[in-house]
Formats: sequence, C-alpha cells, structure tokens
Amino acid sequence: MLAVKLVKSVAAISAVSLLLSACVGSFTGGNSTSQLQNKSATQTEIANSAPSAFPIVASECPEIRIRPGAEAYAIYTKGQTGNAKALRYQAVIDKQSRNCLVSNGLITVKMGVVGRLLAGPQAGNDTVKVPLRFAVERDSLAVFSQKYDIPITITPPNQGEEFIKVVENVAIPYVGGEEIIIWVGFDPKG
Repeated sequence: MLAVKLVKSVAAISAVSLLLSACVGSFTGGNSTSQLQNKSATQTEIANSAPSAFPIVASECPEIRIRPGAEAYAIYTKGQTGNAKALRYQAVIDKQSRNCLVSNGLITVKMGVVGRLLAGPQAGNDTVKVPLRFAVERDSLAVFSQKYDIPITITPPNQGEEFIKVVENVAIPYVGGEEIIIWVGFDPKG
C-alpha cells in the first residue's frame, strides 16, 4: 500500500516538473521567439492598465528634513536685525510629517508641518506672514518647490500661536531606487 502511494507521489511530482519546464521554456523564449522578450510597456499601455491598478502606501516614503539654516525665522524691528531686544516675532518648526501613495510610476506625497510663532519684546497686534517652503529633490534635482506665506496673528494675552501647513498631491516620477528627499524650511528671500 505504501509502495503504491509512493509511486503515485513520484508520478505526480514528475508530471508537475514536466509541466513547469514547458512553461519556463515558453516564458523565457525556449526554442521559439517570444513576443514579449526585451519589450517595455508604452505610456499608453501603462495608462490603459491604470484603472485596474490600486494605489498602495509606499513602503519607503521619502524622508522629510528641515533644510539646514532654515529651521527658524526671526522678524526684528526695522534696522535692528540680530538685536534680541528688537525681536518682534520668531517662528519655529516643531514637527514635520509626510505620507505617500505609489501608483502608475508616480509617488504622490502629502507633507506638512506644525510650527509656532512666538512673540518677542517688540511684538504688536499685527498679522505676520511666515514664509515656508516645501521642496522635493529626486536624485539631487528639484522636482517641486513652492513657497507659502502663512498669515498668523497672535492675540494678547497669548505669547505664541501654533500654525499648520499641509501640501497635498505632489506627484513625483518613481520607479524605485531613486533618492528622494522632501525639504521644508523658512525662506524669507525666495
């Protein structure tokens, strides 16, 4: 009985092996020429297959970093730059975050920051525009850069006010293996 089961198992394994070797030959070209050998999908073919492709959350969403030297922004009384007693306001970035979806050769990024505007000794009751820039580099080349002037008002007796800025739907060409970095920081000159 055991011998019969063993013979049937060996026969089944042999049949599966034979079928797999035939399949491998037909996919790799075997003895015949394959239509798909050395062929890349065209943009039209990719676009036509897009409706059935579900976006996925990127397993490696690009890192978001604060640009060195752009982590704080100070506003002084005119002509008093650098004088602590003439400081009107100072903005700082507290947190930064991002998330990504990958679909159809693009990585779509949603990025944001939470920061604070703090009142200095010369603060008034005016609205301050904080210049915040988001930028994305792909293999050291800028693929996105946008400055946002965020209006913030500190209402006394408060000495500070939180601000939030979120940028959505930034699409970056993505095939995998690229070095993508998201930068954020204050940009008073740009």
